[in-house]
Amino acid sequence: MNNYCAAIDFGTNTARLLIADRSPAGIVPVHVEREVIRLGGGFTDEHGLSSEAKERGLICLGRFSRILRRYGVTHVQASATSAVRDAKNGRAFVEKVFQETGISLVVIDGAEEARLTLMGVLSGLDSEPKTLVVLDVGGGSTEVTVSYNGIPAFIRSMPIGVVRLTEGFHTDIAMSVRVLSVINQLEGDLSSAGIVFSAEAELVGTAGTATTLAAIQLEMVEYDYRTVNNYTVSRDDIGAIFQRLSLLSPQERLSVKGLEKGREDLIIAGLIIITSVMDRFGFSRLKVSDCGLLEGLVLSDTIGC
Repeated sequence: MNNYCAAIDFGTNTARLLIADRSPAGIVPVHVEREVIRLGGGFTDEHGLSSEAKERGLICLGRFSRILRRYGVTHVQASATSAVRDAKNGRAFVEKVFQETGISLVVIDGAEEARLTLMGVLSGLDSEPKTLVVLDVGGGSTEVTVSYNGIPAFIRSMPIGVVRLTEGFHTDIAMSVRVLSVINQLEGDLSSAGIVFSAEAELVGTAGTATTLAAIQLEMVEYDYRTVNNYTVSRDDIGAIFQRLSLLSPQERLSVKGLEKGREDLIIAGLIIITSVMDRFGFSRLKVSDCGLLEGLVLSDTIGC
């Protein structure tokens, strides 16, 4: 009888699976899977998730279900985030997923997503600063969490994400205007909460845009989460990557080492969010975390496995 437990982070753009062994030292990854499914692609307020996106999601989760059975995993903590929680047909989709795959998706809100993400990020950091700012750029939303000595002091889920921006706005300028308006609100909320970032505060980015930045900077042909985790990218290097990618078409970007297929049109929106946050709050570097919501789900006391 193994001691495996598992988690699925079923996001607006990417689905991730982690099967881990629990030991006295913590969790040890046994199997890791990721797939760009673009669940938020074609999303509308009127209908919610598109038929094509639902089919992609079901195929992916069916594959994850077979992997779980192969490893003998009897319990999985599976979360769905922005795309499903905002969708008119989200509940029906969750029911269909369970019927066809046996996976029970739990739709979590932005605050819970941020809390679990912080837990996951902290588990993989090589050092823990007194003030930590976690920026989780997702497909449908972006979460900002400020923690002091590992304890969350401020959580905000913002209605901007790479799929939502890319499909809702047609130019870089339009996306930037939208992002800046949301960051204006974030700045006001931080001020109201009495939070001012000192020079020692560290910005950590998690999820696809941040990990892609590291992979591009490292010119990775095959993604290696161990190398990406805790890698630091300067604001100048992010600017150079932004400028380089902006001059290429989405198809041309696929030739850039480190850029995963499925992100070629979304990466610009993600970079706009990251650079806008860095510039507004004075961060000169971004530490990248491959750990996040997925690891937080495994570590959560509510996992029950």
